[in-house]
Amino acid sequence: MGYESEARDGTNGAATPSLPERLRAHWLALPSLARRGAAGVVALIALWIVYGPFFGGESVSYRTATATRGTVEQTVTALGALQPKDYVDVGAQVSGQLKAVYVDVGDDVKEGDLLAEIDAKTSETELAAARARLVQLQSELAGSQAELVLAQRQYKRNLDLAKIDAVSRDDLDTSETAVKTTQATIASLKAQITQQESTVEGAEVNLGYTKIYAPMTGTVTDQEALQGQTLNANQTAPTILTISDLSTMTVEAEVAEADVGRLAEGMPVYFTTLGAANERWRSTVRQILPTPEIENDVVLYTVLVDIANPDGKLMKDMTTQVFFLLGEARDAITVPVGAVSEGEDGKSYVTVMTEDGPSQRQVEVGLTNRISAEIKNGLDEGETVVTGVSSGTESGTTKSRRMPGFL
Repeated sequence: MGYESEARDGTNGAATPSLPERLRAHWLALPSLARRGAAGVVALIALWIVYGPFFGGESVSYRTATATRGTVEQTVTALGALQPKDYVDVGAQVSGQLKAVYVDVGDDVKEGDLLAEIDAKTSETELAAARARLVQLQSELAGSQAELVLAQRQYKRNLDLAKIDAVSRDDLDTSETAVKTTQATIASLKAQITQQESTVEGAEVNLGYTKIYAPMTGTVTDQEALQGQTLNANQTAPTILTISDLSTMTVEAEVAEADVGRLAEGMPVYFTTLGAANERWRSTVRQILPTPEIENDVVLYTVLVDIANPDGKLMKDMTTQVFFLLGEARDAITVPVGAVSEGEDGKSYVTVMTEDGPSQRQVEVGLTNRISAEIKNGLDEGETVVTGVSSGTESGTTKSRRMPGFL
């Protein structure tokens, strides 16, 4: 319904035309060419309002990657530490003051080398006393054996006299008892001598323990007792040195209980060290220890991996990052895992950049990890795939966005 003015013209009293009517009158008064130009401007303004954000204010670009050949690995990762596979703690078996230590940490030793000495005075005194007691018993035995000879002669003489009733029965019994008593004394002394000989042997062994020799060939990796320190071996053997065979090292990897069930003895594994992250050391799993360690309510199982160390690069207590190989695809066509998406049909797709723009393509995916995916079929080496979409604005800022079909 049009708007009508209540004002009247003073001349003829006719009603003033409404605003739409006046605009229409002005429009019709314009030349035909001018009317067409104005209509075009209006149309352009409408297009700018509707489509301006897509054409003028914001541009769309794609993040892409090239399909290349490489290796895709499925792994279980863990942290570990290096320890010598074979080592021995060299301790003291007798008490006393550590008189001398002849090696230092880092020295290479051979089996049988003299490592240290404990003050031997106490052991020497004990050995001397044991030997003196043995000599005393041997002397007592010799005296008893002489007494036995005399008692046997007297008993034999009394037996001969008894046949002619020249000796009393009491004297005969007394001489017989003397023989038996002396024989018993000799048997007792022989037993004491055997026991004392063992005591002497023990004292000699203890004296030998005051000199400590290397039980194996290796490297001195630790020294816990210092020269002059008093050692007490009455309850436990105090450790003086540790000798390790560094030619073979063992990685002790701590694996979470959620992953340990996926591991097995003989499984391929590689690890890197903190100081050489680009160098891989390859081996296999030797053993999975059945008893876990619980730290802050986290259950960790120790997995042992042996590795040869001929050049000595691997050292005791080095930190390692261990990768247990569940699967491996070598010389495979790979793309970033973010380039692969799963369709509603359950199949895998990638978006390939072509001359006509992005084009979705079905592919067969093999092994995947957090970074890469193996493409078995549907994609050639060198093709470019879309990994995401970025939008840029006139102000120079950019923002990334995901589009349907992208991970």
